[in-house]
Amino acid sequence: MVMSGNGESVVFVHARPGDESRLTGGTIARLRSAGAPVLLLFEHDAPAADTAPELDAAASALGALDCRLVPSAGTETSVEAVGLDAGLDAYFAEVLGETWATAVVIGAASERMRAAAVHAAHVAGIPAFLTRGVAEATGERLTAIDVSDQVDEKLAALAAYPSRWTIDGRTLLLADGTRQTVSGAETYSRLDAPHPPPPPAPPTLMTRLGAGALGLVVGAVFAVLGTIAHQATIEIGALSLPIGLVIALTAACALLVGLRLVLRDRLVVGLTAAGLLLTSFTLSLRGVGGSVLVPEGLAGTLWTIVPAFVAALVLAWPTISVTRRTR
Repeated sequence: MVMSGNGESVVFVHARPGDESRLTGGTIARLRSAGAPVLLLFEHDAPAADTAPELDAAASALGALDCRLVPSAGTETSVEAVGLDAGLDAYFAEVLGETWATAVVIGAASERMRAAAVHAAHVAGIPAFLTRGVAEATGERLTAIDVSDQVDEKLAALAAYPSRWTIDGRTLLLADGTRQTVSGAETYSRLDAPHPPPPPAPPTLMTRLGAGALGLVVGAVFAVLGTIAHQATIEIGALSLPIGLVIALTAACALLVGLRLVLRDRLVVGLTAAGLLLTSFTLSLRGVGGSVLVPEGLAGTLWTIVPAFVAALVLAWPTISVTRRTR
């Protein structure tokens, strides 16, 4: 956020009228002088009767601002009221979308209001800034906005609140006796969104080969167990159900599909399929004594063909990468 006003639309969040002039008046005046839209949101539900005229005068001095209160649902105010039926998060999200906001600036708002505004800004993909004085931001990186050309507008806006302070030249005297100098710069700290953890490093060739060797062994074990079990049946009356074939095919297919979905590494899946298919083929050959583990018939044919078909399909299936689109 350069705060030059070029192409910007900024939402300012403050606790009460007057804070906008004291904390961000120069920045607001700079934005408005460049024609940038500015929206002021205030936290107080029902300001005193004399606050609305003060706010109107300050808004006029800073450049005809759009001012809104964020009251409880049903509260009537002298400026535009917005209900919170959907909660603060939804409200701020709606406001940022409505104004096509490019940044959110937060003054001395409550923690609840600040958290909602910052969260909405991060979700929308726009920066959020917190007003910070140089003295209270030791060690922090601050963004300083040059408002030396807008000091007169800021002083005029401050003068609209005689109930909160008095002005002596360029000195602001608060009700508690604190004196503040109206300078030509306003400073902010940027509240960055939490960074996601870095993606895991891709596996090395040696790691892949090790996983592939393990997959080769696992595939061979599945082939041995499936070959032994695929001829098993269960008799229910006159029906003979090939329960062994169903279990063997389900296990083999689940192994290949699961590895492809989880690892997405064709090398590992290919070696696992090789162990499964080569072992099944070897066991289907006639032994020295003439015995066979995979006799001719429908069950033996399915146990030979289906895993090979599934392996070919799994290996040919493309890897789909999902790209997250940000605003």
